Amino acid sequence: MKKKGTLYLVQMALLVAIIILMAFTPIGYIRMPGLEITLIVVPVAVGAVLMGPLGGAILGGVFGITSFIQCFGMSAFGEVILQINPVLTFLVCVPTRILAGWIAGLVFAAFKKKRLTHQVEDMEGKVVYKMYRIFPKGFPYYAANLACPLLNTIFFMTALCICFFQTDYIQSLAGGRGVFSFVVFFVGVNGLVEALACFVVGTAISRILAKVLRNSAAGTD
Repeated sequence: MKKKGTLYLVQMALLVAIIILMAFTPIGYIRMPGLEITLIVVPVAVGAVLMGPLGGAILGGVFGITSFIQCFGMSAFGEVILQINPVLTFLVCVPTRILAGWIAGLVFAAFKKKRLTHQVEDMEGKVVYKMYRIFPKGFPYYAANLACPLLNTIFFMTALCICFFQTDYIQSLAGGRGVFSFVVFFVGVNGLVEALACFVVGTAISRILAKVLRNSAAGTD
């Protein structure tokens, strides 16, 4: 148990360090007019897979805090909404990322778990056969690594529209479009790039690391 706890802390520290490194170097963001395409969802998704919903939520929170810090002169878009309302800017940046990481972990756990679909009992009521539904190998990894960036985009844009859509700045970016059209126009490409990057890179990394950890655990038994 102590060894598992130490491993959890090491994994957490490593992924937190990666998120911070990505957040404050050019490798974490692809800057575009308006919003930025972020690749930081990748370590968040990997953490959600390896360490569960709580790990995903913590890493999502770290991502959100670094995103909020970006609003202090490092992101043109973030700087503007920070000047409009700092509290709402924090709510847009942080809780949304916590939820994305947490739910990604829940998605992985849900698809990873075997589900009893049928069982056969003998005349005495003793179970002699059980049938489980198991999702295809690798599917939980794909599902979690796709869910994380999609949820990040959905939660962020929902919070942004609720908090700031009626402001002059967002209205100028919307160009007369309604909320739905604004979201599609504004983050369509961004969301696709984030989802594709996390789906491909995050799935590969999380599957490799999970295999390494299983082999390491088996070697110490």
